[in-house]
Amino acid sequence: MALIEPGRICIKRKGRETGKKVVVTSVKGDYAFIEGKGIKKRRCNIRHLYPTPEKKKV
Repeated sequence: MALIEPGRICIKRKGRETGKKVVVTSVKGDYAFIEGKGIKKRRCNIRHLYPTPEKKKV
C-alpha cells in the first residue's frame, strides 16, 4: 500500500504552498499531481508531501 495515492490529503512541506493542505489527484513516478483550495493543479515531488490519514474520493 502506497502512502501517496490518489485521493490522499497531504500537507506541503516545501515550496510556495508550505503548510497548506492539498489533495493528490494522480501519481506518476516520483511526482504527484496535486490541487487544493487556492492552489492550482500542478506537479509536485512526492518527497515534498507529508501524508495525513485522511482520504477523499477522487
